[in-house]
Amino acid sequence: MAQRSPDATRLPISVCVIAQNEADRIVACLTSASFCDDLVVVDGGSTDDTVALAESAGARVIHRPFDGFRTQKDFAVAAARHEWVLCLDADECVDLGLRAAMEKRFAEGFGDTAAFRIVRRNRFLGKVMKYGNAGSDRVVRLFDRRKAGWHGAREIHESVVVRGETRAIDGWLDHDPYRSLSAMLAKQERYAHLMAEEAFAKNKRTGLAQIVLSPMFRFLKGYVFRGGFLDGWRGLVYALLRVEYVRRKYLKQYLLQKGFKP
Repeated sequence: MAQRSPDATRLPISVCVIAQNEADRIVACLTSASFCDDLVVVDGGSTDDTVALAESAGARVIHRPFDGFRTQKDFAVAAARHEWVLCLDADECVDLGLRAAMEKRFAEGFGDTAAFRIVRRNRFLGKVMKYGNAGSDRVVRLFDRRKAGWHGAREIHESVVVRGETRAIDGWLDHDPYRSLSAMLAKQERYAHLMAEEAFAKNKRTGLAQIVLSPMFRFLKGYVFRGGFLDGWRGLVYALLRVEYVRRKYLKQYLLQKGFKP
């Protein structure tokens, strides 16, 4: 396995990535964060070249069967060599502005800051989306693991829980989550299934009215009120796909309540 040679110029940060069958984008992700001292990849059981490519990019690869997004990310953070960690998904890259901001912060010190919120620039069908539910969002990914971590109750759509001050940091995370329309549909199907099972396990209940009305509300909220229409035809396609995701999520939950396999 390839090992990164010591380099005092790198930032004392552990980059934590969970991955499974990400051979086409794991190298870009890790290369964008190569200014950090420690690269950790937790692989959930890849059958492609993800592991070999991650190791060739200098990462420590740890094998762990996937049993949930939050749990897998929490495990990766626990395996870090440094207290400050940057958590990335395999479909995300650090841009040069964010790198410069991180280097500046480390040079100046953190004071009482426990975590930083980063703006994520989302791409869809080859273009950065500016509006609607697909527009840029803000995520907590850079944090002191002594004061923050993946400690929430949700395994899907997980988030970092912070005990202390969270501040914004300049720069972007470039996020390109869907390889194709088919890939997006498959991912939404998987997430809808997981969300329905989680809601059912927590004894949450849904009804026919929610199955009908929630997708309509999601469309109006994203495409109309948040200006998704300003992203042109991509904005419309994205809004329609998200409507289908919401409908399937509640429909699957409803079927579980009725004793059927979703």
